[in-house]
Amino acid sequence: MLELTMASVAGAGADSATAGMLMADAPSEPGAVLRVGRDRNVCRLATPDDWLFVSRVHLEFRCGPDGAWTVFWLRGSHDEPSSEVRLTLTGGTPQYLVYGGAATLAPGASGEVVVQDRSQDRSVNVGFYHEI
Repeated sequence: MLELTMASVAGAGADSATAGMLMADAPSEPGAVLRVGRDRNVCRLATPDDWLFVSRVHLEFRCGPDGAWTVFWLRGSHDEPSSEVRLTLTGGTPQYLVYGGAATLAPGASGEVVVQDRSQDRSVNVGFYHEI
């Protein structure tokens, strides 16, 4: 099972505002998919509509044939993204995902994927826990 929690955060420090926490999960079965983005028709976790630094479908978590999950930063309609995406495993160092890239989440792994707006102080923070 992969469990996701998402918060939309605007501002920094004491002035920051966090939108309500959203949650989604899916069994670790081959072909299972969880998506994060602005398109509420296909994304289980949807960001605010006016947050254009997030693509219609920005992140996709896919379960492979072996039950392992991979997070993909899907390429949008622009050559250059309006955001950056970093993955941090609990207790680890953040690593930046390349635009159109992917990272495998080890069984039992937990951490956070952050989609950071390049032009404003706001982000989409997606926590994950891959239950064994």
